[in-house]
Amino acid sequence: MLRLDADPIDYALVALYFVFVLGIGWLARLRVSTSVDFFLSGRSLPAWVTGLAFISANLGAVEIMGMSANGAEYGMPTMHYFWIGAVPAMLFLGIVMMPFYYGSKVRSVPEFMLRRFGPGAHLVNALSFAVAQVLIAGVNLYLLGTILNVLLGWPLWVSVIVAAVIVLSYITLGGLSAAIYNEVLQFFIIVAALLPLTLVGLHKVGGWDGLRDKVIEGSGGAEQLHAWPGNQLTGFTSNIASVIGIVFGLGFVLSFGYWTTNFVEVQRALATHSISAARRTPIIGAYPKMFIPFIVVIPGMISAVLVPQIVDYKAQMAMNPDFKGDVTYNQALLYLMKDALPNGLLGVGLAGLLAAFMAGMAANVSAFNTVFSYDLWQRYIVRDREDGYYLRTGRIATVGATVAAIGTAFIASNFGNMMDYLQTLFSFFNAPLFATFILGMFWKRMTPAAGWSGLVAGTASAIVVFVMGETKVFELSGQGTSFVAAGVAFAVDIAVSVIVTHMSQPKPAAELVGLVYSETPKDRLTDPDADSLPWYQRPALLAGIALLLVIALNIFVG
Repeated sequence: MLRLDADPIDYALVALYFVFVLGIGWLARLRVSTSVDFFLSGRSLPAWVTGLAFISANLGAVEIMGMSANGAEYGMPTMHYFWIGAVPAMLFLGIVMMPFYYGSKVRSVPEFMLRRFGPGAHLVNALSFAVAQVLIAGVNLYLLGTILNVLLGWPLWVSVIVAAVIVLSYITLGGLSAAIYNEVLQFFIIVAALLPLTLVGLHKVGGWDGLRDKVIEGSGGAEQLHAWPGNQLTGFTSNIASVIGIVFGLGFVLSFGYWTTNFVEVQRALATHSISAARRTPIIGAYPKMFIPFIVVIPGMISAVLVPQIVDYKAQMAMNPDFKGDVTYNQALLYLMKDALPNGLLGVGLAGLLAAFMAGMAANVSAFNTVFSYDLWQRYIVRDREDGYYLRTGRIATVGATVAAIGTAFIASNFGNMMDYLQTLFSFFNAPLFATFILGMFWKRMTPAAGWSGLVAGTASAIVVFVMGETKVFELSGQGTSFVAAGVAFAVDIAVSVIVTHMSQPKPAAELVGLVYSETPKDRLTDPDADSLPWYQRPALLAGIALLLVIALNIFVG
């Protein structure tokens, strides 16, 4: 059984972190007097705060355990999740889509769907989003419980409940502000934890040259030292098919579907004080995002050649993909911390992992309570009550989501690589939503009936592809099935939307102002003082620099 050899200094550092987390929640509570304060921080936060929170909210199970597991299993092709599968979509969100979200004064992404397509698409989006957030919160909660389990030796179910209570405490107290300010703190703690782990791990393995030699000698082979064409990741034997799968399935459909329509991320940008600040939020987040793989993916690769348990597990999986053992790739980072970090640094590392999973779960829960309260409860169940009623509803929804996440946490425990599970969820929920959004935002003829029918058909088609993969109708190793499901969902959504549009009535053009690009005056998409901003606050320039950097990383590192 994996246990970390923590000393009192390590426990003290973890305890100190919890004191700060709960203290921030208590202080944020003092600023909550309305539902907008609780759900959107009063739309008052600066861009640098929301930019760091934007990226920290994603630094949960997806980033830390999922990407390190991917690094251990696939190696350098995992970089695609950052340089192809994140940064371009984040820049697109900031430049193209945030002016519509923020300028229309919507409180959530489903509310934007309501204004553009009416109640049908709105209800489908709100329900699917709520379900997805509870499932993904369960992933973060399961990994939070795992940390307490290996640290304290508590049974997993006790660890999961204790972790849930801690996150529930500060979100219920301070709402989105508590989540965002904790996410800023958590960002720096995560970096402080993972950077030393990477450096110590590289030193132990003999530097980059030593890592390269051991990867070549190991069961992954030299293919894991190059991001392209990434055949092991996609499951395609053809290099061309693999590149198409990465660029279209991951880089376009899954990536744009996640980053541009996922309210967990968009909510942080909506908490800012202006359109310009909202646009800068994902762009600021793109800068640390492109360098995070060096402290997440590389440790996974080191673990796969340095830690005997992970080395053995990888060799067994290479010979028999159905091998089941006590070790999984999800534990790669924990084993490396156990082997590489001395006491003191181990406490920082543990605090960093706890920070990551708490940031991820808090982001899921704070987005869930907003959508549940505004888009489901207020819209369809109890209308026209005083603001305080919906504030109380949001706090109750927070408790409900946390309890539900305790149940879904144990679904996540069935997956040896957490990214397999998460990419499956994203192909179900995010890929068709992006198709509906992008078509509806740039094609004014698209009708309300097409909005909801395209969403339903796209989601259903992704589920069909997943079932076909599970029942061996076709076989793809790696995460290729999720890439195919996402591509099919996108294509089916577009096709159904076009067909239904030609069979139904569009909304009048006057009702599309602020919702469709061609019908929205340009001055509604910018702040009045946008032209007088200093260069470092201009979204287009910041996005251009980030794009050049990520292209350079793809060329010279990938």
